[in-house]
Amino acid sequence: MAFPGVWMTESESMIYRVVPKCACSTIGQIMFYSDHGRFFDGDIHDSTDGLHKWSQEHSQKAIEQAVRHSKAPSFTVVRNPYARILSSFFDKIAGIQRNGRRYRGNLVPQLTQRYGIDVGSPENGFEFDQVASFRRFLLFARDTIRWRRPMEPDIHWSAMSGHISTFIVNGGHYDQIFYTETFNEGMQKLLDSAETPVKVDLASVPRFNESEGHGPKRAFKVSDYFDDLSRHLIWEIYKDDFQLFRYDFDDPDNKFPVGEIDLAEVHAKLGR
Repeated sequence: MAFPGVWMTESESMIYRVVPKCACSTIGQIMFYSDHGRFFDGDIHDSTDGLHKWSQEHSQKAIEQAVRHSKAPSFTVVRNPYARILSSFFDKIAGIQRNGRRYRGNLVPQLTQRYGIDVGSPENGFEFDQVASFRRFLLFARDTIRWRRPMEPDIHWSAMSGHISTFIVNGGHYDQIFYTETFNEGMQKLLDSAETPVKVDLASVPRFNESEGHGPKRAFKVSDYFDDLSRHLIWEIYKDDFQLFRYDFDDPDNKFPVGEIDLAEVHAKLGR
């Protein structure tokens, strides 16, 4: 059994399948705090102790045992696909990363050459045509997901259902899937079902947005970025995400789901 992308508290109080661009920094910090009574000093993705992660070899046996024996509530979190792909673009393509460099080194120059994407620079205040460049990025994202070229799909824009399915296929079962759009409500329900060493007061937890402040701000409402072709591409890439997690495909500006997630349906469809 293998559980890529899974984090678990050291107290084994909760098990989380990470979905990139879905509040994972905040969730990881809450998990860390619930064990240690303090937040991790830095980006929680950089932690190497204090939180079990499947990517850490010393954590794998504990995670596998906990999942197999359902020792703790298992959960994940999803986000509106329109907002998530926009966030991926502004963070990973248009933004500067924490290390002061562009994401994945030569990726942006490659996109400039192959897709005509312009994302400006800190020197010019990130001045560029956001709508045109985003739509070109969307073509690139579709190419990586549909044909795996010019590169493998990146975790930040590959479908949420793909991330979430690995946990099910490898033997896990979700007790809860909730929305970033109603984060406090979902996270509180999760905390209420978990036996944590330290009580968490959600109202006092800051939001840990590690990508904020390193790139351009989105200048327009969500629907302005999506013309008919863009929406066709979005449906091609994220059809399962819209349907399984009940998001509104017809109105890009409606970030909230239009129904409730059916956990049985998610397990049936993603566990094949």
